[in-house]
Amino acid sequence: MAKKHGEHLRKVLELLRRERLYAKFSKCEFWLKKVQFLGHVVTQEGIKVDLAKIEAIQNWKSLKSPMEVPSFLGLAGDNTKIIHVLVERFGGRGT
Repeated sequence: MAKKHGEHLRKVLELLRRERLYAKFSKCEFWLKKVQFLGHVVTQEGIKVDLAKIEAIQNWKSLKSPMEVPSFLGLAGDNTKIIHVLVERFGGRGT
């Protein structure tokens, strides 16, 4: 698996060089077992919702005004997986 990953990495870096695009290697990490990206965790097993994001939504205090709704929606996004987890956890009770 690591050999195949190395080959893919080499091809990507060659393509970037050929197109005169350069990566800042101080900001690059290679051969990681998991990566957090846009509220998800990507591993060899697949992509899952980041549990920290679910926990933040579950612990969010009740909204007190309409002005707080955009902030909550920004955190929750339109991620249906999170909504399903919340429904399972709270059994459709709403709290």
